Amino acid sequence: MSLPTINQEYLVDFLVHLLNVTSPTGFADPAIAFVEKELSQFEQLELSRTRKGALVARWNVDNDLAPVALTAHVDTLGAVVKEIKPNGRLKLSRIGGIQWPTIETEGVWVFPSKGEKIRGSVLIDTASGHIYSAAGSETKRNDEHMEVRLDARTTSAKETRDLGINIGDCVAFDPRVEVTNGFIRSRFLDDKACVATIVAVIKSMVEAGQSPTRTTYFHISNYEEVGHGAAAGIPAEVAELVTVDMAVVGKGQESDEFSATLCIKDSGGVYHESLNKKLRSLAEQNGIPYKTDVYPFYGSDGEAFWRAGGDVALALIGPGIDASHNYERAHLDGLLATTNWIMAYLLD
Repeated sequence: MSLPTINQEYLVDFLVHLLNVTSPTGFADPAIAFVEKELSQFEQLELSRTRKGALVARWNVDNDLAPVALTAHVDTLGAVVKEIKPNGRLKLSRIGGIQWPTIETEGVWVFPSKGEKIRGSVLIDTASGHIYSAAGSETKRNDEHMEVRLDARTTSAKETRDLGINIGDCVAFDPRVEVTNGFIRSRFLDDKACVATIVAVIKSMVEAGQSPTRTTYFHISNYEEVGHGAAAGIPAEVAELVTVDMAVVGKGQESDEFSATLCIKDSGGVYHESLNKKLRSLAEQNGIPYKTDVYPFYGSDGEAFWRAGGDVALALIGPGIDASHNYERAHLDGLLATTNWIMAYLLD
């Protein structure tokens, strides 16, 4: 099988732009809209949104074969305002599994329920070395001690509320995207890197004049980081579902940044053996570098669909991402391997 050529520049450019669209879980509509606009250029796709706000793109193929689906998510870690402190600063309630020490001194945008967004930064409440000395190093980085210092004239809760900020307002952390020597460093490569591979697959196949072997649904989820993203939105007629999500790179893992990975088991249990074998065979036939791995602290949108009663064969593939839920890093080679793997699957 000859796979379509991937426009690498397009893949990276789309990913960088998507990473810079703020989209914490519950506030992911801007990223959904960004992907929707990009996919609207392909007349082969029928686009719709679920009531929950996910994007579904259907590529119809006129035959009797059972449809398949792929899912990836654009929602990210983030926070909401939990409390407005007497000094006007903000306490946060985290969305998803972001680690407090990794975002100390990070820039943020606060999106008030009324008015324009406001800039700020995350600090411990003992930040000044000239005041707290060693206590700053000893302070626990947790919900109690981390706060947002607003770049606005406020020294009281009333002044902060007068800015339009209220409890529950969205707080988005800077992604800090940088591309160097084939590496992409950024927060939230989980899972925008995989959304970019799916969009690149569609573009590559359209430009090559090819279409999937079977009717295919592309489900772009918006609630994955809190565990129920793809619980709804995958049509009942779908027979196979391939989740495209990051592969964990680090101590004790087989995955690396230069390959794609097939996850055999994670915190939700094992994936579908027959579909796994099919994907392995396709990777080997097409010379796609891949690993197999097990992730003990990981769950996926595909499992959310299974738990909701979805009757599909389920597998999980994706590019290696270093420092997951931290300041993440991927490599173009891993993205290309994943993109080719998806194309091989759709053309099989």
